[in-house]
Amino acid sequence: MRVFLVEDNPRMRAHLHEELASIHGVRVVHAASTAAEAEHWLAANPQAWDLAVIDLFLASGHGFQVLHACRQRTAQQRAVVLSNYTRDPVREHARLAGADAVFDKAFEMEGLLDYCRGLIGEPA
Repeated sequence: MRVFLVEDNPRMRAHLHEELASIHGVRVVHAASTAAEAEHWLAANPQAWDLAVIDLFLASGHGFQVLHACRQRTAQQRAVVLSNYTRDPVREHARLAGADAVFDKAFEMEGLLDYCRGLIGEPA
């Protein structure tokens, strides 16, 4: 499964890359730190990803912009939010914007990894 990361914090981006790559069959194909960079990459590579993992608050722009850019995805492609800001109404807004799931960085990292395992058919 090809993962596109949208995360502006270099440490968190490296940590996510490592955690995701530890799952057999998962590889990070690109990482962006701004909404504009993410939107540009998505437009240039519409079929190059299977899962987009998107932070909401970015160095420039907002994750909701990236979710909007993901709306043209195929039925097999998924977009999830991974953020420190996941209380309602943020979760509901993210789902309405096209997120397939929302995970809290501090408390639901294992949930994200289980979600990824489920997408590739590996037991959680």
